[in-house]
This record gives sequence, C-alpha cells and structure tokens, in this order.
Amino acid sequence: MTDAARPRRSALYMPASNLKAIEKAKTLACDVVILDLEDAVAPEAKEVARQQAVAAVKAGGFGRREVVIRVNGRDTPYGAADFEAASAAGPDAILVPKVNDADDVRFYDAALKGKTRLWAMIETAKSAFHLWDIASTAKDTRLSTWVMGVNDLAKEMRARQTPQREAFQPILSLAVAAARGSGLSILDGVHNDIEDLEALEAVCRQGVDLGFDGKTLIHPKHLEICNRVFSPTEGEIAWARAVIEAFALPENAGKGAIRVDGKMAELLHLAQAERLVAVAEAIVTAEAA
Repeated sequence: MTDAARPRRSALYMPASNLKAIEKAKTLACDVVILDLEDAVAPEAKEVARQQAVAAVKAGGFGRREVVIRVNGRDTPYGAADFEAASAAGPDAILVPKVNDADDVRFYDAALKGKTRLWAMIETAKSAFHLWDIASTAKDTRLSTWVMGVNDLAKEMRARQTPQREAFQPILSLAVAAARGSGLSILDGVHNDIEDLEALEAVCRQGVDLGFDGKTLIHPKHLEICNRVFSPTEGEIAWARAVIEAFALPENAGKGAIRVDGKMAELLHLAQAERLVAVAEAIVTAEAA
C-alpha cells in the first residue's frame, strides 16, 4: 500500500495519561491513534503521559492502525523531553503543534530519529501566511501529513465556530491546496460537540468536499460517521472502475480523453480513479484485519 492510498479517515486523540484509553484504542475502528501529550493532558500528568505513550508504542498491539504521538511544543517546558522520548520510541509519526513556518519543520526534522515521519499541526494565524513554505519542506524532510487545529485558530483569530465554519474556509481550502502541491496528506480538525452527530456528519461532508483525507476526533462515538463519510461511495467506486476499464481498452490506447457512460473522462480522471480504487481496496483490507 502506498502512503497516498493509506486510509486516514479517522484519527482519534487519546490522552496518554489514561491507560484505559490507550488500551481501548487498540480495539476501536479508527485508522489512526494519536497518543496525546498536549491538550488532553494536565500539567501534573505530563511526565506520566510521556512514559505511558512510549511504553504503549514499544509494546505494540495496535494492529493495522497508525500510531502517532502528539508532543508538546518546543516553546513549552515539556516539548524537548517529549520529542526526544517519542523519537526514540519509534511511532509511525510524531505530531508537532503550532508550526508557524518552514524553520519549525526543519528544527523538528533535524532532531527526528529512525523512520518515524513528521506530522504538523496547522493551527496558528502566522502559519496561514506560510502554508506553501511549510508544505515545500516535504521535499527534503520527513514531513508527510498536516492536521488542522481549528480550535486554536479560532482562539487566535477571535472567530466564531459556526456550523459552516465560514471564518475558516479560506485557510482550510488553502491548506489543502498547499498540502496537495507538495504531496502531503491532510486531516481536518476535531468536532467539539460530542453529542450532536448530525452536525458532525455535516462537517465531515464539508471536509470531504474541501478535499481532506479524513478528520481528527475526540470521541469514539464519532468513528462510524467519520469512517463512512470519508470512504468512497459505491457510486464513486463504480465510476472509477469504469474509467480504468475504458482507458485499458485497445481502441482507447494513446487517447487523452474518452467517453465513459455518457461523460467525458480525461487522463487526469484516470489518475483520480486509480487512486480512489486503491483507497477503497485498502479500506476493505483494513476493515477485514
């Protein structure tokens, strides 16, 4: 499975200070488990959380799920120790908060060990004006994924979080464009209302429309909706397979545009179709594991 086809529909934050939560994560239908040392952990529990996250990564048992440790920022009293311990533990990725510019990415990448990838939170007002520079570091660092932090953006911008997220749509769209331009995966931010599942589904659909690969979550109750909405539909899969099959016909060899089921399909649609089918097949494999 290529990294581009790997399902990242749901990335569930679990406080690493809570051992029961860590163990529960091994049984949940999330594509990514984020062992959180930052927002979900009180200051007095930071050291214990760090130790438990490291132990959990070393012990394994998460199956097909990607395991990511979110550390505290380098401008905090905990950041340096978090990053050093997380890097030594060797999770699939380390998620760093409040990345403002390319220099922040290079700072973390220089300290990263082994094959662990670097994920970055896009959640500051300053980052909104450095999106392309941050994304471009992917060409010579281990940066592979962005995670939107809408709550922190709302705090800095003093903006209201409305159901349609009007205040954040420009940065959300620009972040997706910058990420795609550098081959990065990108996940939408969390939905704060645990009980309002109707609103969750609406914001997940908005995320799909904007181009996100998936969404970060704060509660297991959100997994079913998130996984369903960020999965290709049966209709999308059928169309993609039809496009692939049509371009494979001898009479269409060398053509840049053809007609499929009454619609025009170009080579760009073939590339989209091949990726969509690869993601769909990866989801089936993951859910069967």
